[in-house]
Amino acid sequence: MTSSMKIAVVFATMNRAATAAACVRALAAQTRPPQWVVVADNVSEDGTAELLDNLADLPFGLLVHRMRDNRGNAGGVEEAMELAFGLGADAVWILDDDSWPRSGALAALLDQPWDGQVVRHALQIDPRTGRFTWPLQVDDGQGGWRLIDSLAQMPTGECVWSRIIWTGALVPREVREKVGPVNGELFIRGEDEEYPWRIEQSGFRQQAVRGALLDHPGPAKLIHWRILGKSLFFEAGLADWKLYYKVRNMVWLKRKQAGDLRAISMAASYALAATIIDGATRLPLLWRAIGDGWKGRLGKMSDEVDQK
Repeated sequence: MTSSMKIAVVFATMNRAATAAACVRALAAQTRPPQWVVVADNVSEDGTAELLDNLADLPFGLLVHRMRDNRGNAGGVEEAMELAFGLGADAVWILDDDSWPRSGALAALLDQPWDGQVVRHALQIDPRTGRFTWPLQVDDGQGGWRLIDSLAQMPTGECVWSRIIWTGALVPREVREKVGPVNGELFIRGEDEEYPWRIEQSGFRQQAVRGALLDHPGPAKLIHWRILGKSLFFEAGLADWKLYYKVRNMVWLKRKQAGDLRAISMAASYALAATIIDGATRLPLLWRAIGDGWKGRLGKMSDEVDQK
């Protein structure tokens, strides 16, 4: 059944022409190419759309979707995914423009009998370290989850139950029809947790596939704290606009998931981490982000700094 499935790949990009083109070329090198690649171009000014349009001899249809406005990664993937399913895709593979699949990645995702109730996903490898780009939650075999950060720590088996995956996720049509579209109002740094959470809430499962690998650079300095038994990951030195979206969306989502108290606790923990690691100068930005997240003010940051 998987041999006849129609697969579309989607990713968003902005002013990263060479990076986006490299991603398309990596997809063209797949041993099992997709039927379509849909790229959402967030109003690039560096000729990204034109460069992609001129790529030749591709084993798939390439659709460069020119966004009317910059809606970030969340908005770009939202529109690209809807276009992809409109083309007739049975499943959509979500990538970033700098997550480049190794040649057998898509074939590995489709190697097992297809189950439209499961979101399979590739594993992201940071080329700099050889470890996972982000720590991955996998089934601990005891009814819970544990964090791992390398292939060496993977449980045995080609497919491993996992959770909270975005980049590299192969989303079946059945999942999209029940879960709905990506929330483009999150802009960036929120869709990667909110959409997988909605997948779980809708009764679907997620599964890592050992043989499906993406090369995807990770954060330069990821700090892991344990607070009251919970993990908190902090990227030191984030640009102001990235930190704003990260905190705003985190507060909004945590309040939706677990209520006011948990949202306040998470916001306080993140503000403490930011102050200790980056300094007290980030506090006004954090206060703004927490307030906007608490009040549900999503969308693009108003009077934002340069987001290119």
